[in-house]
Amino acid sequence: MHQLAKSLIVIGLLIAAAGGLMLVIERIPGIGRLPGDIVVERKNFSFYFPVGTSILISIILSLVMWLFGRR
Repeated sequence: MHQLAKSLIVIGLLIAAAGGLMLVIERIPGIGRLPGDIVVERKNFSFYFPVGTSILISIILSLVMWLFGRR
């Protein structure tokens, strides 16, 4: 039971950190509207698929994980 409580606390902290990161990333100009992001806007419909942003975030996270993995 003790291990489950620790796991839930860690998961909660990770979710809170992800939420805070989303708030910070939102303020960086250009993120979310990079070349390669698909945006379709119609009269009563809008669709947004951030392909370019997803690739950039994937590259950054891969580099961070690679750096931590070298230690």
